[in-house]
Amino acid sequence: MKVLSSPTIPRIARSGVLLMVLAVGLSAFGVGCGNGAEARNDNESTEPLGLGKEVTVPISAVIATVVEPGAEPRDMLRPGYAVGTSQQVTLRTEHSIQQQINDEPTRDFSTPALTIPMTAQTGPDGVDLTLGVVTSPDPDLAKALTAADGSHAGFEMSELGAITALRLEPSPDTSNGARAALEQAFYQAVYRSIAFPDQPVGEGAVWTVHQEVTGGVALDQVTTATLTKRDGNRLTIELEVTQTPKSKVWTLPNNAGTLDIEDYVMQGSGTITVDLGLPLPVSGSITVGGHQAYRDSRSSSMLQQTINTQVSWTE
Repeated sequence: MKVLSSPTIPRIARSGVLLMVLAVGLSAFGVGCGNGAEARNDNESTEPLGLGKEVTVPISAVIATVVEPGAEPRDMLRPGYAVGTSQQVTLRTEHSIQQQINDEPTRDFSTPALTIPMTAQTGPDGVDLTLGVVTSPDPDLAKALTAADGSHAGFEMSELGAITALRLEPSPDTSNGARAALEQAFYQAVYRSIAFPDQPVGEGAVWTVHQEVTGGVALDQVTTATLTKRDGNRLTIELEVTQTPKSKVWTLPNNAGTLDIEDYVMQGSGTITVDLGLPLPVSGSITVGGHQAYRDSRSSSMLQQTINTQVSWTE
């Protein structure tokens, strides 16, 4: 996500800069991009990734480790859809950020919820997505999203079901603000996805998935998955997520200085249902939330955030 600042600006100005920097994209999901957009109501003022062109972004690798193999019978969990398999599914995302600097009033930097109906079709290298009519309760964003009908996206996936790359190709007339909103929604979905272990498991199995979430602060994310039910190809999986900063110091981009990470608690849970014969979850939701605190040692400014994000799927 894009941040701008100067290492020598005075304390009062620095508070404003910190407000802008943290509002850009320091969230429970890290959003995962190196270029992005601030959450704003002005749908033309953002600069989304790719600048209107198709862009493919690699997703950090995952490591799945079995903790408990579960009951017999045990099988390898592998996506088994044929090329040309089609699925209708709807993705919905909500993302709230409440932010305070020192004793200033708390400000709301939440991004509007999105509902994204899409058609997924499997190809030889992954899953192609064609977006339907994307909606939002925010009237300005909803209007801007009308041009996104027919936009394309896609996932490249490993044999274990892990997403290895995200492809984004909004329709040419889609505004910058609408593009940025779609990008954030898909990044949230990517980092709430699950990978399967590389050994046989049965009902009751528990495995962990380790992944680095990149963004404003590099995070170690651990998702604990429990296979609570299997009915043929249909799996019900409970998820628990925790995130931990990889460093106690956040080095701001563009030589803008550093912030000390005073506190960071992000965790969540949910349940999803997946079908090994289909490319995307058929139902379920997961919510991740918590609070963060950062201190600017040069000005003693303290910035605090309360964040809550939900990703849900329905057929």
